[in-house]
Amino acid sequence: MVAFGLVSLSADMVYEGMRSISGPFLGALGASALVVGIITGAGEAMALLLRLATGPWADRSGRHWRLTVVGYGLTAVCVPLLALAPALGTAGVAVAAALILLERAGKAVRSPAKSALLARVATGGSLGKAFGVHKALDQVGAFVGPLVVAGVTALTGVLWPGFAVLAVPGVLSLLLLAQLARRSPGLTAVEQPEPDGIERRGLGAVLGVDLPPRFHVFSAASALATAGLMTFGVISYRFVEEGLVPLAAAPVVYALAMATAALAALATGWVFDRSGARVLLVVPVLVAVLPPLVFGDRLWVVLAGVALWGVATGVLDSTVKAQVAAVVPAPRRATGYGVFAAVQGLGAVVGGATAGALVTHHATTLALLVAGAQALALVLLLATVRVRA
Repeated sequence: MVAFGLVSLSADMVYEGMRSISGPFLGALGASALVVGIITGAGEAMALLLRLATGPWADRSGRHWRLTVVGYGLTAVCVPLLALAPALGTAGVAVAAALILLERAGKAVRSPAKSALLARVATGGSLGKAFGVHKALDQVGAFVGPLVVAGVTALTGVLWPGFAVLAVPGVLSLLLLAQLARRSPGLTAVEQPEPDGIERRGLGAVLGVDLPPRFHVFSAASALATAGLMTFGVISYRFVEEGLVPLAAAPVVYALAMATAALAALATGWVFDRSGARVLLVVPVLVAVLPPLVFGDRLWVVLAGVALWGVATGVLDSTVKAQVAAVVPAPRRATGYGVFAAVQGLGAVVGGATAGALVTHHATTLALLVAGAQALALVLLLATVRVRA
């Protein structure tokens, strides 16, 4: 789990470094708040929805390692290429959007396969710990990457060189992954394949209709939480536009969020192994209070909101995966992760577009919509916990 975490640490320096300035960068290229919300929301949705295909593909083919390598490769290539967008004039926004979406497609390719491999590494009751440690190391990269981008931006006065320097950790992530694959040739996602005669194919298998009902209820709750969480692209776009945070400092604010995400992943992973899914009940409560904070008019309020946003993000990207592994049989875990992520993706694209459309002139309406969605998410999570108990 530590080796996988080091790979993710390097790769997340690349992606999260990009993510920390994607909103202001798109704005500098001429995109509106709505366009930023659609692009960043669609990117997160693509990273999640495409797993409907890549998860079952990993289960059927058994090529978990190959899919993991291809996915990390797309991230290592696409993010540094964003440095070229400002030189393309009016086409810059379109090219940047395409690269952001392609990078997120790489996330979709690798994540179900990698999560299935990581769940296989975990033993006994350590699923929460495994995903928590992995996410914590992942978040170290997510903390350092934005700081590197902030430093480069402060030195140069422009954004594009920050993308170029991210090529270095991108190459490092691929070298580490290649070494890990060579050292663990016998590691597979499942101990034994599915018995003969029950290999799942067709649309029903892809959509996971045969997976446990508890899994589907949990997926719906997580999608509602993801929709309310919004993207950092929208959050950073607004606090830069409002003059609360200088452009060069936006990555530093994002690094703050990633630090709290790492701590949240470790803490909730530890609690999950001891108390089960009840620890996840905190997520909709956190998400419900975010809009008035992250879209506040005082810097300390915004920073508090970003820190809580990081906590919610850390849990939604780590400990929830432990719950998926706990309720889905091992031979179907990559499919389960794919379906789960796709449902989350629907929430991401709806949440991103809604936040982008409402944040400038209808922030109160946005806050009420988020609160309502989180109330429903809490009800569904309570049902999941009761079924488990």
